Amino acid sequence: MKIHPLATALCAALAASCWTLPAAAANAFPERAVTLVVPFAPGGSVDIAARLISDAWGRALGQSVIVENRAGASGNIGMAAVARAQPNGYTLAINTMSLAINPALFKDMPFDTTKDLRSVGTVGTSQHVLTVTNALPVANVSELLSYVRARPANDLSFGSAGTGSTFHMAAELFKSVSKTQILHVPYKGGGPAMVDTISGQVQMSFPVLSAAKPQVDGKKLRALGVTGSTRSPLLPDVPTIAESGLPGYEFNTWFVVSAPADTPQVVIDTLNAKLAEALQSPALKARMQQEGFDPLISTPAKTDDMVAAEMTRWAGIVKDAGIQAN
Repeated sequence: MKIHPLATALCAALAASCWTLPAAAANAFPERAVTLVVPFAPGGSVDIAARLISDAWGRALGQSVIVENRAGASGNIGMAAVARAQPNGYTLAINTMSLAINPALFKDMPFDTTKDLRSVGTVGTSQHVLTVTNALPVANVSELLSYVRARPANDLSFGSAGTGSTFHMAAELFKSVSKTQILHVPYKGGGPAMVDTISGQVQMSFPVLSAAKPQVDGKKLRALGVTGSTRSPLLPDVPTIAESGLPGYEFNTWFVVSAPADTPQVVIDTLNAKLAEALQSPALKARMQQEGFDPLISTPAKTDDMVAAEMTRWAGIVKDAGIQAN
């Protein structure tokens, strides 16, 4: 059968349009507001980071970035919802190290971090600070370690914001590097853990630096060291834990934005470029630093690599410490 040239041309045109429409739609992104899911309750460090970047990122994108809290299961509920969302760039998640820690903590994860999600990019990092109750007779990390080692195992305790929280992991890394045994007491949030450290119900905790600063400045808690590799301008007189008596210790909480795995690359690239543009804003930089965050810009691929490396790192620490989610 002979096919008319006009029919051939029409078929080719239709085929071409089928392939180009998705690309055209992707190139028009975003055409409406973007939802940024925080998988924790309002008021925590992830929520603060999301609200800090939302306005500047929205201006860069030309659309609103709406922050939505979906808390539960140490962040797993909100992350699972994003992993199952339409992969069109309009539903994203911001998370911290629980993204890398939870797969080692939970036997039955509702999503696969590496298969169901892909990275948009990094937002920043934040330090924690080792604080002790004022009644503890130590002035630095070296004295604390001597005090701990002179007492029975688990005689001293530390409070955390919950099993698997960054508070908890900062302390577990401290125990691992120092080869000490200190009892973990999990709380339902960082606030209660700090309150009980102040009262002496637990002897130490590793709160986020910005949350601890008012208590340290008010002499309600004693700060022995910040967890990062450099001192923080928020507490410039407080040394790092490494320089205060535990060389090799370093812990920085990181914050990343994730999207459903099948989100088109052109959409991911747009989101990443506009996020980087927002993070370079002097006004946003200043606001983040006032809250104890250091802006961090990275590519989607490098962020994926970082998350994968952190999953491997924390899987080993969780296994060695015998930690399991409640």
